[in-house]
Amino acid sequence: MKAHIFLFFLIITQLSFGQFSTLTVDQHAPLRDHQLASTTGELLTLNTLKKEGLIVIFTSNTCPFVVGFNDGTFGGWENSYNSIFQKASAANINVVLVNSNEAKRDGGESMADMIQRKSDKGFSMSYVLDKGSELANAFGAKTTPHVFFFDRNLKLIYTGSIDNSFEDKRKKDIPYLMNAIDAYSNEKKIKTKSTSPKGCSIKRLKS
Repeated sequence: MKAHIFLFFLIITQLSFGQFSTLTVDQHAPLRDHQLASTTGELLTLNTLKKEGLIVIFTSNTCPFVVGFNDGTFGGWENSYNSIFQKASAANINVVLVNSNEAKRDGGESMADMIQRKSDKGFSMSYVLDKGSELANAFGAKTTPHVFFFDRNLKLIYTGSIDNSFEDKRKKDIPYLMNAIDAYSNEKKIKTKSTSPKGCSIKRLKS
């Protein structure tokens, strides 16, 4: 069942994404001083958010890959957000959630919806609104979720999926992002630096 759902969303993602070049490992984050409105009322930037590293997760309040499928076949990746934050915080790495779904601000992705989602799920990290999908466009973010993990100099060291839990035929569970945090915090080489992001397409306004 998951394979069929994934194929549907993969097709939608491929059809709706194309003109933006996605950041690759060793590139530096763009728009470092671009101000993003937070659910707490603050204006935050990548530079003010970064510590010994910064994990940017493009997310959604409505995408089933994030919030879970109604049929219960997949619980949704947002359930791992606080665990990611805890592991990252222990290594003085910050985490920020970014909502770039500009075309759905009236459909569950407004600031009010973000504030409610953060409260309902008890997210420990900052949650910011990416007006006009500017940050998503600069990053070339494809899906919700889509992870971009930067080092202390805002150089990209891991990008892609949180883990492989959506793969039906996986031989073992691989927590890609958690492994990257462990390796970086222990000054070791990150073995898997890039994976394919899976999820719903980011809902950009049509130009």
